[in-house]
Amino acid sequence: MASLGIPGNTIEILQKHHFNIQKKYGQNFLVDTHVLEKIMDAAEITKEDCVVEIGPGIGTMTQYLAERAREVAAVEIDRNLIPILEETLADYQNVTIINEDILKVDLNSLVQEKNQGRPVKVVANLPYYITTPIIMALFENHVPIKSITIMVQKEVADRMQVGPGTKDYGALSLAVQYYAKPEIVAQVPPNCFIPRPGVGSAVIRLTRYENPPVEVKNEGLLFALIRAAFNQRRKTLANAIANAAGLPFSREDVVAALEKMQMPPAVRGEALTLEQFGKLADFLEYSS
Repeated sequence: MASLGIPGNTIEILQKHHFNIQKKYGQNFLVDTHVLEKIMDAAEITKEDCVVEIGPGIGTMTQYLAERAREVAAVEIDRNLIPILEETLADYQNVTIINEDILKVDLNSLVQEKNQGRPVKVVANLPYYITTPIIMALFENHVPIKSITIMVQKEVADRMQVGPGTKDYGALSLAVQYYAKPEIVAQVPPNCFIPRPGVGSAVIRLTRYENPPVEVKNEGLLFALIRAAFNQRRKTLANAIANAAGLPFSREDVVAALEKMQMPPAVRGEALTLEQFGKLADFLEYSS
């Protein structure tokens, strides 16, 4: 099968199957062989690896993965793409196509079945609207993962790696940095896709930590506090947590914990590091 990283081949296969690009799935097909090579290099795919690909589209990146990996499980939500994938991947015996919503797939069972529960590598070209839920699901469900190498909107990639005090810093930054080391490996302009998206993209690699860099007694509480802090980021942290549904802490509880941390009562969530959120969670855990 001819490489789909060449624009003419992608256009030809889309026309052959009379495929209509679906805006609701954020479909933009990558047509740049240099970017595909960069993604492969960043993901460090070897013949030992089982790869889970999210959103294979017409199989452009899947072909590259299948050449390098032992096995690829490609999860595609759009059933109209399945006949195309069956054609473009016909030469590869090591690819399983799964027509499902990735958020509904039991990934732990999939990893057990395909890789005997050993960590897999995840590779994806993710549409903007679903990036955060997918990344959070991969981490929070404790799926055995070595690394996640993904193409996302540039500003989302930036958000994953920034620190406190910046406007991009938020719940996604903290969650990603709790579970993994983020590193942007390539900037990808709109002209690398069909159709062209309205914004630039970036490839970011998230290397999973064996142990999070911050020890915390109650991981669930840590993330509940982070979500509360950024759901109402203009409020002080004490007010945001006191107003959050499902959290049993008063404003006074939070202020007392902040005092122990030698932080001002009017501090906002965006000023706290991951380590400080961890300390706050531990103080509040013991005060409740």
